[in-house]
Amino acid sequence: MKQQKAPLRADRSNVKPPGKGRPGANKAKPYKEHLGFRGGLSELWKNRLLYLMTVPSIIWVLVFCYYPMYGVLIAFKRFSYKDGIWGSPWVGMENFQFLFNYNGIGRVFFNTVFLNILFLASSTLLSILLALVFVEIKHKVYNKVVQTIAIFPHFVSWTVVAMFLSGIIGSSGMVTRWITDATGTSPEFYTNAAWWPLILVLLRIWQGAGYGTIVYVAAITGFDQEMYEAAKVDGATRLQQITKITLPLLKVTAIMLTIMGIGKIFAGDFGMIYALVGDNAQLYPTTDVIDTFVYRALRQLNNLGMSTATSLFQSVVGLILVFTTNQITKRIEPDAAIF
Repeated sequence: MKQQKAPLRADRSNVKPPGKGRPGANKAKPYKEHLGFRGGLSELWKNRLLYLMTVPSIIWVLVFCYYPMYGVLIAFKRFSYKDGIWGSPWVGMENFQFLFNYNGIGRVFFNTVFLNILFLASSTLLSILLALVFVEIKHKVYNKVVQTIAIFPHFVSWTVVAMFLSGIIGSSGMVTRWITDATGTSPEFYTNAAWWPLILVLLRIWQGAGYGTIVYVAAITGFDQEMYEAAKVDGATRLQQITKITLPLLKVTAIMLTIMGIGKIFAGDFGMIYALVGDNAQLYPTTDVIDTFVYRALRQLNNLGMSTATSLFQSVVGLILVFTTNQITKRIEPDAAIF
């Protein structure tokens, strides 16, 4: 019998995989090498028109965001218009002590946080709901009309809103007369502070929910449509597509906007509340927020140092809240973190 020979195999012991054995072969190359000074100037000149477009925004940020930081010094001084910022004497933390020792400051802080939480939660939920409705409307003309009607209140002045509100729920307003005719008792909305958290929340929803849909609609229209087509093939209903695809994908956008909203949780909406409430002391128990308190203190006490200290306190607390919320979000949902 002839002995069968084993099949020949190529000796690959000395054959190296592509790139193996060469120093740095497996390292990812950077997208761009370091440009250096000349390379930076060349890049700047090459895209000069794009950089020129950013100049107005940079100037705006420098003038209105960074230059006013110079006024933070007033929070630590007994400011005098005659002596100016540098001529006014230093008082350390006296302005902050005056703020926290003020009678009723706890109520002001509570109203600010409580109202902002209500504003943020209600506006976010209604904005998402309206965005889903707008996306589901397939008739283009009708869709544009509905979106315009929903966004329009954002551009209405709060002073105009206050006039209409007085005509609706004032002592002789339309709704007040209807309730009086139906029940025989006249509700005093402008003297009963308990009504105003609800009134302010409803007005904030009316004013901001439609405008808030812009970001959510843009996010939804950017989702991969192939996922929806695959869901249709699998027999998913439109409601199932919303709950299983749209809302989970929209979660990242909602969390990011919520984080930014939390940064403003200690900043009361002065324009809204002062235009609607004004100096009506009967409504202060539920409507007096930090910004209206500061304005009133500045007008009555002429203490610019205390007002600046309050604003600095708001900014620091807002910054801490944003960083804290962002770190928590980074652990739970990393894609939704701002930085």
